[in-house]
Amino acid sequence: MDEVSRGARALVVCPDIRKQSYDLDAAERLEEAIGLALAIGIEIAESTIIPVRDVRPNTLFGSGQVANIATLCEQNEAELVIIDGALSAIQQRNLEEELKRKVIDRTGLILEIFGERAATAEGRLQVELAHLDYQQSRLVRSWTHLERQRGGFGFLGGPGETQIEADRRMIRQRMGRLRKELEQVRKTRALHRERRGRAPWPVIALVGYTNAGKSTLFNRLTGAGVMAEDLLFATLDPTMRAIRLPGVEKAILSDTVGFISDLPTQLVAAFRATLEEVTGADVIVHVRDMSNPAAAAQKQQVLGVLADLGVVDRVDGTSNIPILEAWNKWDLLDPEREREMSAVAAQDGDVVPISAIEGTGVEELLGRVDAVLTEEARIYDLVLPMSEGQKIAWLHAHGQVMEEKPTTQQDVPASAMRVRLSPKEYGQYMSL
Repeated sequence: MDEVSRGARALVVCPDIRKQSYDLDAAERLEEAIGLALAIGIEIAESTIIPVRDVRPNTLFGSGQVANIATLCEQNEAELVIIDGALSAIQQRNLEEELKRKVIDRTGLILEIFGERAATAEGRLQVELAHLDYQQSRLVRSWTHLERQRGGFGFLGGPGETQIEADRRMIRQRMGRLRKELEQVRKTRALHRERRGRAPWPVIALVGYTNAGKSTLFNRLTGAGVMAEDLLFATLDPTMRAIRLPGVEKAILSDTVGFISDLPTQLVAAFRATLEEVTGADVIVHVRDMSNPAAAAQKQQVLGVLADLGVVDRVDGTSNIPILEAWNKWDLLDPEREREMSAVAAQDGDVVPISAIEGTGVEELLGRVDAVLTEEARIYDLVLPMSEGQKIAWLHAHGQVMEEKPTTQQDVPASAMRVRLSPKEYGQYMSL
């Protein structure tokens, strides 16, 4: 896939195909497509929604609609056309020939963003694999020398293989190597996750639709410098930092990749592999952009992915990991919407209105997270001889020591401790 030029003027077209179900309505999908284009530095010359009664296999749109797109390109001096939908290789090639301009579809656009934003070795491997998967079906539009053949020799003689066959073979070989490297990376990450599981610190995972404000909240809670801008997919790679909570000495906060509707199939595996961190969390904080008109539809997208990961039951919606909702961007709501949402939030103990950018409600959110993490904790009265200094130090580091005083046990100096421990912490203490 050719690289998309930053700063290019683009016409964004949202096809609204009859009989096809969408998670968002056409206006919301168009707005999201514009956001994706802006995220990679493309200038929006014009945008439009085009109803499609019958999908044309050669161009997607009817001939009159293609002519209208060409006119819009001329009028707005657009050098790039972005189609917010999936195009076949033939449709893409034919549209480029008709419009005399570069055409990319939603998959190509998201792949460009992922390619630019992936920061970790795993992220880059995943994006390259997705790029190659996308490219191999589109070699037909990239090569003009398909008649050329590489001749064989010896017992491999004969007509030889065409250039495109050789290129596809090279792509398949590269994809095979990438999959092996990724498998090794995943094994390493699984070991890290298992090691964290043995550690005493609970994990809090931030999830949410892209641009909901997860990274802004993450930065406020941890002081980390994670990229947080008003862009779709501002961050792609999961980031983890330690934080303190009132009743928990230390917790791990994890910022995950933002969710999005109609994720390209080439990226689904990479996307879910990145989200595997969520399955090991002790509590999930679902950050929602309540200023977005599509907030309800976005929530369903997030819950759908969590269901795919086995976190949420697809039938009754119950979760095997506690989920709190942080209703973000509260500062952007108009007074009427704020009153309406406040009444709803007041009835739900799992909802906390916040403004991550201003800090409003963040302390209350931390209090709710702390309450969830400690609600199963029990208070234990322990008497440890002073010779058990390692265990005493562990309890101070990982439990909540409520009271401690010197005593004796069978005439041996000891420490009498009242400590609050979660079931996980108590199990770890007993294994010391």
